[in-house]
Amino acid sequence: MYGDLVKDKSNDVKSIRKAFLIMEELDMAGELSLGDLSERLSMDKATVHRLVTTMKNAGYINQNKENKKYSNSLKLLAMGNRVMEKTGLKHIARPYIEDLAEKSGETINLSVRVGSNVIYIDKIESNSTIKVGITVGTSVPGYCTGMGKAVLAFLPEDELKELMKPVSYEKFTRHTAENYEELQEKLQKVREDGYSMDDEEYVDGLISFGAPIFDYHGNPIGAISVSCPKYRFEESTHLTAYSRFVVETANKISKQLGYSKPKATI
Repeated sequence: MYGDLVKDKSNDVKSIRKAFLIMEELDMAGELSLGDLSERLSMDKATVHRLVTTMKNAGYINQNKENKKYSNSLKLLAMGNRVMEKTGLKHIARPYIEDLAEKSGETINLSVRVGSNVIYIDKIESNSTIKVGITVGTSVPGYCTGMGKAVLAFLPEDELKELMKPVSYEKFTRHTAENYEELQEKLQKVREDGYSMDDEEYVDGLISFGAPIFDYHGNPIGAISVSCPKYRFEESTHLTAYSRFVVETANKISKQLGYSKPKATI
């Protein structure tokens, strides 16, 4: 009898672990079918169906009524935001983005990546009468925003391809990347420069500089950016200053998260 109890608990632990794997896979892909999840996770369809049904009933997973595919629900986002509010990235980054706001005099944003998008988790508005109107909690495409490109540029190549190649590249402005190949070119420049630049790619009249934030394992988990109206941007003065400020600040936050830059090899 005791042995059966231990076995039952062991099975429960395995089921919980599998449930987390499903949520992580959905986080990466955005939306997947039952068959996709079964194949990606090497689980039989019956097990996947049982788990996603349980999580759907609990409100952690949504199912698209049209294509029957599954995605993580906003309940997970709400929980994540509460954790970050108390102990996570937002708490750690706050003094650094306050300093960046003072240095630049412009709007400062902090985000985390969720699938192919980035979600704003904190923001310090410029004192200017004309402000950047994206609010905390907003999810925006990664392929055409400063913070999004900053994070995507440093993902492993296979992960980036799997994540971004299937994306529908909506054209927000005439500067928006139209396909995966064009995005790759932009991300290569981000890697070379160490920062990203969104020059009216998502919103006409808006320019921003982004830099990635890395965790202890070297994973790009989020980004910060300096944003301002295009008319207020003077390339001769602001390009070097803003890019340097945002990279220095992101590096300080990454260091607080335990990240250490790999030493250059000779």
